[in-house]
Amino acid sequence: MVAADRALDLPKVLLHDHLDGGLRVSTVIDLAAEIGWNLPSTDQDDLQAWFTAGAATRSLEMYLATFEHTCAVMQHAEHIERVAAEAAVDLAADGVVYAEIRFAPELHQQHGLELDVIVGAVTSGLRRGEAEATSPIIVNVILCAMRTEHRSLEIAQLVDRLRAWDDKVVAFDLAGAETGFPPSLHADALAFARRSHQNITIHSSEPPDLELISDALQHGAHRIGHGVRLQRDIDVGPDGEMVLGPLARYVLDHQVHLEMAPTCHVHVGAVDSIEAHPLAPMLRAGFNVGINTDNRLMSNVTPSSELTAVAAAHHLSRTEMGRLATNAMMSAFCPIEERQRIITEVLRPAYN
Repeated sequence: MVAADRALDLPKVLLHDHLDGGLRVSTVIDLAAEIGWNLPSTDQDDLQAWFTAGAATRSLEMYLATFEHTCAVMQHAEHIERVAAEAAVDLAADGVVYAEIRFAPELHQQHGLELDVIVGAVTSGLRRGEAEATSPIIVNVILCAMRTEHRSLEIAQLVDRLRAWDDKVVAFDLAGAETGFPPSLHADALAFARRSHQNITIHSSEPPDLELISDALQHGAHRIGHGVRLQRDIDVGPDGEMVLGPLARYVLDHQVHLEMAPTCHVHVGAVDSIEAHPLAPMLRAGFNVGINTDNRLMSNVTPSSELTAVAAAHHLSRTEMGRLATNAMMSAFCPIEERQRIITEVLRPAYN
């Protein structure tokens, strides 16, 4: 078995990481001072502790409340570009070779920025970060619509318009509070996304558990954001084998990718601990799963720390770590030629 502390040296693929949940603490403090925004603390250690305490409440609503401060400092194009560039640099430094960062453009319009300007600031920042990074990385962007609002069709149309000239815009997502806001409430937007042949990933991490995952699949999701509650459709037989319900069987047979984020799942109360997380058992049963960070600032994690935690708790072999990375790369929303190149030239040599 490969020692878990080698995770930093292994190439990783990240498909579920929120831009406004991954700022450097120092950047939050800098930008808040520049715009006159009051933070809970201006000490880096204290502010990090405050964010992590908010995330660890085992309540998704409380977890999301911490974004008030990060969104507040991301209302100017130059600040948004800085955050995006730093995200690319930080991920590359942690061994990530391909990433998809997502964000909701509508959350950055408090001072009147146009949606196109906001997305342009993000993609410009990502390109700058790729150039400044000390190791090769490709970072693309997923545009989220807030499922508690009524602008999802507008965001789906934005994805369609922008991807025609900016190849960093790769997919559409529904994010935000989920319970009481199923994908079916955004059927028009999702129908438009399907008609225009967009890549679709939909957050499904809250109760009512299987209903949200099923609804996401019915509305065209190619990947499931989180999907940890699929375990409700999986039992253990008398000989220790997995017994799959119809939804779990569908996800396995169709190899629908599950964008797992273990520490986040503990923080929001979806699982009790990393040791109790179903990621490793599902990987070994053939499910298409990957490891993600969700919100690096709030959960105080990195891609390497997540891989280290799961590897240690579940005794992952180097081959299994490689399978997690390959699963994610093959499920990425970039051209198949790029996926195959990274797997052949980067992932296989490292994990084999």
